[in-house]
Amino acid sequence: MNHIERRDAELPYISDEAVMAQQAECRKILQRLNTADRSNGELLKKIVKELLGRSEDAVINPPFYCDYGFNIEVGKNFFANYNCTILDVAKVKIGDNCQLAPNVAIYTAGHPIHPAARNSQYEYGISVVIGDNVWIGGSSVIVPGVHIGSNTVIGAGSVVTKDIPDWVVAAGNPCRVIRRITEQDKEYYYKDRKFDNAAYTEILRGSAE
Repeated sequence: MNHIERRDAELPYISDEAVMAQQAECRKILQRLNTADRSNGELLKKIVKELLGRSEDAVINPPFYCDYGFNIEVGKNFFANYNCTILDVAKVKIGDNCQLAPNVAIYTAGHPIHPAARNSQYEYGISVVIGDNVWIGGSSVIVPGVHIGSNTVIGAGSVVTKDIPDWVVAAGNPCRVIRRITEQDKEYYYKDRKFDNAAYTEILRGSAE
C-alpha cells in the first residue's frame, strides 16, 4: 500500500510527496475562498461546493482551513462561522441543519504518544461523525474518532473526547452530558427567555410541516 492508501484505510501513514500534492490542491482552493469578496455570497458558495466532498448549498464564513476538503461531507443547510478548522485526514461526516460557531476545530488527525514513534513521521487519521440538527458552540474542539448524536448542542469551549448521544446538551473539558433536551425547550430561545407569540407560532408551524 502506498501512503495515500494507508491514510484512507486509517492506518499509520507518512505525509510523502503524493500526500502533500493533494494538500497543495486543497490550499489553492482555500486561497481563493479566504481571499474572495466576502459580500459575494454566491461566489463563496460556489468555491465551497468545489472544496467539499459533498454539500448542498453549504455556507462557510471565511477564513476556513482544512487539509483536503474532499474528505468533508456535509448535509443540507450546513453553516460554519468564522475561523473554522477541519483537519480532514480521515472522513468528517456532518448531517443536515448543522451549525458550527466561530473557532470550532474538528480534528481527525493525530500523532503517536511515544516520542520514538512520533518522530518516525508516522501519523494517523480517524473519522469523525456528527448527526443532524447539531449546534457546536464557539471555540469547541472535536478530537479524532468522536461521534456526536443528532439534535445535540455542544456548549462553547468544550473539548469533545468521547461520543455524545442524541438529544442532549453537553459541555466542558472534557465534554460531558449536562442534561436531556425536552419538548419544553422549544419555548425558550435563551435560558429563561421565552419566544414571543409571533415567533413561537412560526416555530410551531415549521415543526408541523
